[in-house]
Amino acid sequence: MRTESVNEPASLTSALRQRLHEAIRASGGWLPFDRFMAMALYEPGLGYYANALPKFGRLPSGVDGQGSDFVTAPELSPLFGHTVARQVVQALEATGTEEVWEFGAGTGALALQVLDTLAAQGRALRRYTIVDVSGSLRQRQQATLAAHAGVVSWADALPDAFEGVVLGNEVLDAMPVQLLYRRGGQADGVWHERGVGLDAAGALVWVDRPSDLRPPVDIEGPHDYLTEIHPQAEAFVRTLADRWRKGAGFFFDYGFPEAEYYHPQRHMGTLICHRAHRSDDDPLADVGEKDITAHVNFTGVALAAQDAGLGVLGFTSQGRFLINAGLMDVAQGVGAKENAMLGKLVNEHEMGELFKVLALAPAQSGEGWVPVGFSAGDRTHRL
Repeated sequence: MRTESVNEPASLTSALRQRLHEAIRASGGWLPFDRFMAMALYEPGLGYYANALPKFGRLPSGVDGQGSDFVTAPELSPLFGHTVARQVVQALEATGTEEVWEFGAGTGALALQVLDTLAAQGRALRRYTIVDVSGSLRQRQQATLAAHAGVVSWADALPDAFEGVVLGNEVLDAMPVQLLYRRGGQADGVWHERGVGLDAAGALVWVDRPSDLRPPVDIEGPHDYLTEIHPQAEAFVRTLADRWRKGAGFFFDYGFPEAEYYHPQRHMGTLICHRAHRSDDDPLADVGEKDITAHVNFTGVALAAQDAGLGVLGFTSQGRFLINAGLMDVAQGVGAKENAMLGKLVNEHEMGELFKVLALAPAQSGEGWVPVGFSAGDRTHRL
């Protein structure tokens, strides 16, 4: 099945495709999808998050002169970050820490909103560290956060030991996933790992290979089934647990608990691409020019965290978290346009229910307090 467009731009996509061809041939003609996704998103200078194309913003290309592929909560409304800052303040005080670490900071909008709020309250941070692999985004972050240059720093990776409040907004969904495919039902269906190969004309194509890998739960039913597993997201939280000495962390992302993620009716998986505020399901086309993402299995992340020694402080919907943390107080007096944006953040048919919030902490840091964002409607029991 040929999936690439003959009219693809010849520069970025062609250069990345050449790298992919070399990697596929070097691996015997078959590249596991997680390796393909890692290259498509992070290959230096060419991958989606490593190149200079615009990514974040309210409007698609050609509308505002800048263009973007998708919008995240901090770009929808600064009140998102102002409300998250309330949780950050409580967590800093409860854990006795003075630093914030943000993973995948995008445009820097969330960092700016949190830092502005803390500054307005006269609360001094020792440091706000952004861990981001994108050089082009780092430049944008530096411009956005110029007013806080004295406290903001950047890192390519975690140090051997650190402490502080951790933030991650839409970072887990961008971690490469493996694809599993079963043809037929539970009794006689054979699971395959889906990877990427080349056809006779050199186009990228799907190639399935029998595999011992399985989803974490049995999938009932006689139908074909495609899904994802998330070893890199789980490895990320294990690394976090190994180096995180004190603090609390809050991860915002779209996803489900395991029972919902691997529901028999979710037979096409959750993998999706974003470009110009539109979505498609073909990651093999226009490689490097669009985002590739999958929903988060929050149960798998939470179990990996617990196995590595972290505690789960809470799990709830984004809408419930923001309301618990005082969004309505923060939003007093805003106009109709801002209220419409807030509705997108909290309404169940918008981001409010699809997006969840998972809170983690080193064992000793989670004792004796309840994060305000989970003071009502906590769903940890559903993980």
